[in-house]
Amino acid sequence: MSRIFIEQLRVKGKHGVSDAEREREQEFLLDISIDFDTRAAVASDDLKDTVDYSYFRNAAKEVVGKRSFKLLETLADAIAQKVLEDSRVTAVSVCIRKTEMYTDCIPGITIARTRA
Repeated sequence: MSRIFIEQLRVKGKHGVSDAEREREQEFLLDISIDFDTRAAVASDDLKDTVDYSYFRNAAKEVVGKRSFKLLETLADAIAQKVLEDSRVTAVSVCIRKTEMYTDCIPGITIARTRA
């Protein structure tokens, strides 16, 4: 099994526990990695035989911009479930950092989900 990833994807969304957090766009920093069997892609050297990282980049941007979530846990799970819609993905890890919350640190969460 191999891991395909993107790191430090900057996205804007309206997420947070307080109404004020959900009223204005904030920046979130995402790292997403998937587990995927790359042997077919290695043999063919063809993009159709792999999971193009633009797929989960676009999936994450869609989820972050489409709805408003109170908890980062819920947002991260929604991104993971969207990425797992590609049946070739066996597992996904989503890390979300809330860059504008505090001036002295960056809170966040990392979740991992596997195909049921």
